Amino acid sequence: MRPIYLDYAATTPLDARVLAAMQPYQTEFYGNPSSLHSFGQAARRAVAHAREQTAALVGASSDEVFFTSGGTESDNWALRGIAEEQRAAGRGAHIVTSTIEHAAVRESCRHLEACGFSVTEVPVDGEGRVDPAAVEAALRADTVLVSIMTANNEVGTIQPIAEIGAVVRARGIPFHTDAVQAAGHIPLDVNVLNVDALSFSAHKFCGPKGIGALYLRRGTKIMPLICGGAQERDLRAGTENTAAIVGCGCAAEIANAEMGAEDERLRAYTQLLREKLEAVDGIAFHGAQDKRLAGILNFGIRGFSQDTLLIRLDLAGFAVSAGSACSAGATRPSHVLTAMGLSSEEAKCAIRVSCGRATERAEILAFAERILEIAGQC
Repeated sequence: MRPIYLDYAATTPLDARVLAAMQPYQTEFYGNPSSLHSFGQAARRAVAHAREQTAALVGASSDEVFFTSGGTESDNWALRGIAEEQRAAGRGAHIVTSTIEHAAVRESCRHLEACGFSVTEVPVDGEGRVDPAAVEAALRADTVLVSIMTANNEVGTIQPIAEIGAVVRARGIPFHTDAVQAAGHIPLDVNVLNVDALSFSAHKFCGPKGIGALYLRRGTKIMPLICGGAQERDLRAGTENTAAIVGCGCAAEIANAEMGAEDERLRAYTQLLREKLEAVDGIAFHGAQDKRLAGILNFGIRGFSQDTLLIRLDLAGFAVSAGSACSAGATRPSHVLTAMGLSSEEAKCAIRVSCGRATERAEILAFAERILEIAGQC
């Protein structure tokens, strides 16, 4: 049996249509987009078109989208750049975030704490959801930034971002959301969400790795994270990665067009898997039952450590994970699951299965059968 990939939440395969769109910009249209000659201007036009495609994915204007190296840079830039700009303007030095953020946000907050900021982490409920009232209660007179993720990368729970954004906007505080796991999978509109900054990354929706974007609402003040040339309207220096940017735009356009049908298909697959696995003695599913990303299912089986499950599944040809790829190798239990109220022992039993564009129904059934065999149920 060929290996079966069920770790789409970590990264996705490059769509063949995206690869085809990128290839000419590796070998034929290779000019520097900042150059004035015809080679450079051909690349510049491709970047401009990709910016429009990428902006459309989140309901933004093209002049509000800045290309980065990926979600981690976008998160770092949003938090550090906005927070430092706000402090420099004398508005304060307090940040509000949640207990289940990705490491890119958590570590950016740790960095800012070391630089004199204070950080409040609001809790989540047993499904991993943030209460807008808890965010409102955490706001202070010196709060300069709020950052809450759109959807969790480990359990798939979707946050009430529009409601949180309304609360934050009423206080005139910049609001950032890490939408890396959500973009390309659920409809996003920055105006409906009431956000001032939004991070996303192409490799999560069948685009190339090493390219992402940061949406910045027009008028939002931010300090550059990378200094040098005048690229990205003087805010993000460095020669543009034209081929990757073209790939990001193409992937965004495809995801936008196919999102509805894909969500329906993946939701049916994860529901099928859940129904098959409910027969396993001692199984527990983690995350919201509704308002969740369609392709992610997180569960644990009492008595089976995640290491045992992952090794046995890998030997059987199934690629799944214990959670965030950025935390792979960590000996600590998932901070997301413990924040949701699971014990360390329960969290260390959890694995994440995530399906995507190339996943087939037969693969879901084969995975369920293997889990049942491992658990001694068949």
